[in-house]
Amino acid sequence: MLRKVLIANRGEIALRVISACKELGIRTVAVYSEADRNSLHVRFADEAICIGPPRPGDSYLNVPAVISAAEIANVDAIHPGYGLLSENANFAEVCRVSNIKFIGPPPEVTRLMGEKEKARQAMKKANVPILPGSDGVVADAEDALKWADEVGYPVILKAKAGGGGRGMRIVRSAEDLPNLYAAASQEASNAFGNGEMYMEKFIERPRHIEFQILADEHGNVEVLFERECSIQRRHQKLIEEAPSLQVTPAIREHLSSTLKRCLTEIGYQNAGTIEFLMDEDGSIYFIEMNTRIQVEHPVTEAITGIDLVKAQLRIASGERLDEILPKDIQIRGHAIECRINAEHPQKFTPSAGKITVFNVPGGNGVRVDTAQYAEGVVPPYYDSLIAKLIVHGKDREEAIARMERALGMFVVEGIETSISLHKEIFADPDFRAGNFDTKFMERFLANRAG
Repeated sequence: MLRKVLIANRGEIALRVISACKELGIRTVAVYSEADRNSLHVRFADEAICIGPPRPGDSYLNVPAVISAAEIANVDAIHPGYGLLSENANFAEVCRVSNIKFIGPPPEVTRLMGEKEKARQAMKKANVPILPGSDGVVADAEDALKWADEVGYPVILKAKAGGGGRGMRIVRSAEDLPNLYAAASQEASNAFGNGEMYMEKFIERPRHIEFQILADEHGNVEVLFERECSIQRRHQKLIEEAPSLQVTPAIREHLSSTLKRCLTEIGYQNAGTIEFLMDEDGSIYFIEMNTRIQVEHPVTEAITGIDLVKAQLRIASGERLDEILPKDIQIRGHAIECRINAEHPQKFTPSAGKITVFNVPGGNGVRVDTAQYAEGVVPPYYDSLIAKLIVHGKDREEAIARMERALGMFVVEGIETSISLHKEIFADPDFRAGNFDTKFMERFLANRAG
């Protein structure tokens, strides 16, 4: 087992990793910016090292500072959490050169899956269904016009190195394509330092479904079912649940076996998520892979009883999946997660500041992952996520009832949060009936404004 792990992250995920380490008897080292000096991950880690000023580029994204902290603390491994350096192949490579275990896939695999078009081709080779689109990067707007004519409108332009909705444009006609191509390429260049684009057929009303995987360092891969992540605003997920109402046992079994074969071939290791779009007739298409633990991993933990972060640590210690996972993994009930953000529920503007009251719900089937507390301060420099509220029930109906109860008992004062927005969503008849897709929030907000 690993002896000491540095957590190269902050907030609830840093605290989540610390908790898993404590249960496995692993010592922990927190790194923090000056803005996070009083954060709970700093308090509960065995050691803590300040790595710079508040801005992420000067602290949490500062690779030399993180590696220096790891070497000073003499750690065996670094857990990157999600976001920040978690999918940075160069960082994983620096860890390898520094003889520090990176808790994630090898850098060459991260690099392969991080370039979306290469990931598409790898999945296509393994017979994972992908959306019709360009064969690799489109050279320019003229090349994009040729592909769009072949694929058929509408199409979507995507950044080769992108994510989070940046460098992405929907094109509905040839007349619009040149300007949208230029805008998307410029945005991608600004965000990722790479303006290269590729193209896919655009599905008008898809569902967003993702499959959780674990892979050990001995060539074994396990697929731990799927999550439904269609409730999004501007490509940012708000609510996730597991399992999906739309994934049949046949789809689940076929994709699981295909993904196991594909990920074994590319040498994948540790935790990861493969994301798909499902169209209205039930066809499902690969879109990208996230080579890290996901924000929404707790819903998979709830329906399987498997601690995914402890599994990551055990895999990094060299254990095999058959030593980590139960022999017969079944779906148990239904789980839902709400992302509680520090933002105005009407305007969606960030809300930093001091929390004056912070009461989290409890009771049967309720879990809250957070690093916030009363009198704590939400700094303006980082992601607005302040808590994850997860519920588990015997079925979706009980999970919804449990979530409504928990949202009503979740009290945060001093800053604005998205709690009231979540209450509205759970009262919506289409959401309750499972009649939604990735455009649900657009229709919901339009109805609310009207």
